[in-house]
Amino acid sequence: MAMAFATFNLSPSLRFVSNNKGFFDSQLSNSFLLSHLFLGTSSFSVPTLSFSTIHQTSRRPHINASPCSSTSFRCFAQKSPVDGLGSNGASERLVVLVIGGGGREHALCYALQRSPSCDAVFCAPGNAGISSSGNATCIPELDISDSSAVISFCRKWGVGLVVVGPEAPLVSGLANDLVKVGIPTFGPSAEAAALEGSKNFMKSICDKYGIPTAKYQTFSDASAAKQYIKEQGAPIVIRADGLAAGKGVIVAMALEEAYEAVDSMLVEGIFGSAGCRVIVEEFLEGEEASFFALVDGENAIPLESAQDHKRVGDGDTGPNTGGMGAYSPAPVLTEELQSLVMESIILPTVKGMSAEGCKFVGVLYAGLMIEKKSGLPKLIEYNVRFGDPECQVLMIRLESDLSKVLLAACRGELKGVSLNWSPGSAMVVVMASQGYPGSYEKGTVIQSLEEAENVAPCVKIFHAGTALDLDGNFVATGGRVLGVTAKGRDLKEARDRAYDAVEEIKWPGGFYRRDIGWRALPQSEFARNA
Repeated sequence: MAMAFATFNLSPSLRFVSNNKGFFDSQLSNSFLLSHLFLGTSSFSVPTLSFSTIHQTSRRPHINASPCSSTSFRCFAQKSPVDGLGSNGASERLVVLVIGGGGREHALCYALQRSPSCDAVFCAPGNAGISSSGNATCIPELDISDSSAVISFCRKWGVGLVVVGPEAPLVSGLANDLVKVGIPTFGPSAEAAALEGSKNFMKSICDKYGIPTAKYQTFSDASAAKQYIKEQGAPIVIRADGLAAGKGVIVAMALEEAYEAVDSMLVEGIFGSAGCRVIVEEFLEGEEASFFALVDGENAIPLESAQDHKRVGDGDTGPNTGGMGAYSPAPVLTEELQSLVMESIILPTVKGMSAEGCKFVGVLYAGLMIEKKSGLPKLIEYNVRFGDPECQVLMIRLESDLSKVLLAACRGELKGVSLNWSPGSAMVVVMASQGYPGSYEKGTVIQSLEEAENVAPCVKIFHAGTALDLDGNFVATGGRVLGVTAKGRDLKEARDRAYDAVEEIKWPGGFYRRDIGWRALPQSEFARNA
């Protein structure tokens, strides 16, 4: 395989070579790198790049809803061009900064590092696993909540594209600040990010533009909410209006459970300001699926389908989590359904946001319910970033140049673009700390990760919450800690490889679901993990 090399000058006496396996030679220590990053003794130069960007307007929307296989299967993604993007700028070489430090960001760094147009990948703050993998150079000292610090870093290191992973910096306006000074940023403005930041805002957009969703009412008074719940009956769904780290949804199967959910949010304030309003909506019966589309303000292109598993326990039991596993493609999302989702949900949202004065630039992640009674998709919620862990299975399957297509989105140039995907399937199994999504112990030692990645072809472990202890061991620092991801010729092979790798990992302090993919595979396939 031909390798592309680029040389970077950090100081008159220091030269390091990037070969798309990370910005700096992996033998360099982090302390050595960071000393040159932050002591101001080095300079960094790349060819001058010119960018045109869509201005993400600061005007708020005019809505009364303020936000409170081919037969040959290959294990590794091929570096193929993005169909629909001309040779204009084909020689552009980007330095990319990924904002965030979880499993989603690790997967984005992995895909960006493989992009032919990407010279170097930084990740702030990153994590120990991202750094050790060589998929990016992590910058833990960079305060991503400080827009001026991020802008300064981008200017110093010639960053030509910023990719914002988590929702919080988007809702707080990081993309606004970066775009304002001319730094191409893949991620929506704070105003457009209200699609995720306020469930009431999202529902109002659905109402105004005829987007199918569950019937609902919004409340800030607990008594009024309970009266509505009593009238509607159970099962019923209670959602916190704001961001609650994926834990602000209660599917109440009985009235008392619904009343308790309302009290916990509106009276006890367990989610703080995020729970100052609640959305009470009808319970939809069917199969959930995740649908992703890249958006440039006016145009949208679909990504491959994926399906995640929100409940913590096997058989979809227990409380909701951020996601315990996922697979791609999702058989429930047929080509016909995907076209229907684009026509009835994604495109009306994109056009509606543009009409409201806040064009959406970034990834729209639609949480869908394929209704049992009608077989048609309804929008459950929007996220304004890649899903986690769905991003992991999408990025391991992506064969196109990610940095080029994300830059095209920033420029408003997605029309006519199509993406290339590896054949077969991918699956990710999330390993979490015992006790998650409740309280859990930090600092438990994780071993045999290298052996796990080598247990079968096409296995990649994405780190979501790890650090290194004084002895150089990986230790758990979060609830969801590892995303053990594998590709296969079909879903069964992907599943077998993922679970083979999981079983190789020595982590007494962790646990995982043993039935990821159960909706798409026969139950007999899960007998070995029972």
